Amino acid sequence: MNRKEFCEYFEIPYMTVTDWELGNRRVPQYLLRLMEYKIRIEKLAGKKNQENTGDKK
Repeated sequence: MNRKEFCEYFEIPYMTVTDWELGNRRVPQYLLRLMEYKIRIEKLAGKKNQENTGDKK
């Protein structure tokens, strides 16, 4: 995932991510936890969709 895709996926402004990378700003800890939560939830949703699709066959 490149920076643009990352920004779109997490809905974070491009310049904000650029500032994090340049050290001009720090990533808030709560945001790291929210990003992790989003990834986990989508992963679980993907597993459920695979299970549901498998049950229908």
